[in-house]
Amino acid sequence: MIKVRQAIVVEGRYDKNMLRQVVDAAIFETNGFAVMHDQALVGLLRKAAQTTGLVILTDSDGAGFVIRSYLRGVLPAEGVLHAYIPDIPGKERRKRTPGKEGKLGVEGMRPEVLVDALRASGAELDGVSVRSAAEPITKLDLYRAGLTGGVGSREKRLALLRELELPAHMSTNALLQALNLLFTRETFLARIQQQEEPS
Repeated sequence: MIKVRQAIVVEGRYDKNMLRQVVDAAIFETNGFAVMHDQALVGLLRKAAQTTGLVILTDSDGAGFVIRSYLRGVLPAEGVLHAYIPDIPGKERRKRTPGKEGKLGVEGMRPEVLVDALRASGAELDGVSVRSAAEPITKLDLYRAGLTGGVGSREKRLALLRELELPAHMSTNALLQALNLLFTRETFLARIQQQEEPS
């Protein structure tokens, strides 16, 4: 069992049950979209963000990103980390049919995938945390790499998200945050340059 310093917020009880088998941490549920009408829960999550820190870990489907976006708007940016699970087609064992987008949610992830997602978010696991690079990757770097603002940028961005096993619904800001946790600016720019060189 891996000890996580930050509290974690997930969508529902099945996500929470799965996570409890993997990590030792305070885990809160949004109860799906109910969090949008529950000021007491929002207050609790805000307090967690300001004290232990908080990791938002929602499903990679559209609904998960709506909940994540809502929480991003009502919680302080300081103290909140974002963990992303990859887009993996399938359905959870307890369900008869796959979800609307046909992707596995948090409850359907293998334990090592959840640990990797938490580690990539910058959460402190067993007393160790990942810090972002001193010189961060910027939006200008994404633009120069053809990942934003140009013809074919969306396709390039989606290809990068697939390659890094990140959800397709990620915004540019979320991608930037993830890249700064996964790469130094130097390694990211070298990777982009290598991909652009003719083989």
